[in-house]
Amino acid sequence: MTLSASPTTQPTVSVVIPIYNGAADLPDLLSCLEQQTYSSETLEYLLVDNNSQDNTAHLIAEAVKTTPIPLKLLSETEIQSSYAARNRGIQSSNSDLIAFTDADCRPEPTWLEQLLQPFNQPEIGLVAGEILALPPQTFLEHYAEQQKTLCQAYTLEHPYCPYGQTANLAIRRQALETVGLFRPHLTTGGDADLCWRILRGTDWQLKFAQQAIVRHRHRATWEELEKQWRRYGESNRYLHELHGVELQPTQSPVRPLLRWLLKSLPRQTLKLGIGRGNLVSVFAPLIGVYTSQARQRGQAEAQLPDAARDIEYMEKG
Repeated sequence: MTLSASPTTQPTVSVVIPIYNGAADLPDLLSCLEQQTYSSETLEYLLVDNNSQDNTAHLIAEAVKTTPIPLKLLSETEIQSSYAARNRGIQSSNSDLIAFTDADCRPEPTWLEQLLQPFNQPEIGLVAGEILALPPQTFLEHYAEQQKTLCQAYTLEHPYCPYGQTANLAIRRQALETVGLFRPHLTTGGDADLCWRILRGTDWQLKFAQQAIVRHRHRATWEELEKQWRRYGESNRYLHELHGVELQPTQSPVRPLLRWLLKSLPRQTLKLGIGRGNLVSVFAPLIGVYTSQARQRGQAEAQLPDAARDIEYMEKG
């Protein structure tokens, strides 16, 4: 296919969504997809079940029969990795543009319309949209919202090279045909790796579409939060091995804990007492120490498997 730059013609797009044990997420996700303002005549939704152990695949199969949107069920059972699942979707796609989000994300109605608009510029090969929090319900969700965890601003300012997270990202097919797809055996850091291969190995440029919004549920428990930040540490290690980026420095928790106890805690407690603060602000530095230590453990313990260096390429049609 040839990408049209005409402002009156919407380019074709395939939306690839990996899903694992996502039965609880499906109703809200499908509802968001059905509300998209982008013309359904020029898009397809490819939901890729990654060997779910619940009834995710069955529910998607039933939705294919009843939903008014162009929905297709795919399966990736050989490799347990969201990147392998995304590759399965890409290989099965038929569009000029490939957009990505996740099963636990909730795209706003104009998400696709806003995300794809920058591709009218022929030099744009990637577009990253914004990731905002769903209304927080737990203390830790309030903390993550206040810290703007997952906000694309952080990844777009990465000191090595900007990148977009696959929770809200679109890539031109031609770019994927040039540099290859995701590393299928990688378990974290694959979005940065792919974006960097495109931006550093080709002339394609990255654009930020701030109004292309998906909302995401932050981690609600300490266990989930620890796993999230440990995975960030693993990503640091993998990207160090693949691209030579600097590792996060190892820091003792003693100094930041003392700073919190002697400075931040009294100040924030006073603000709370006069109605100008909140509990999240009181304990945010303490939670920051917790997540920092989880990240350091992940970075120290991670070992990049040899298979994770492999890049999958577009199949010749």
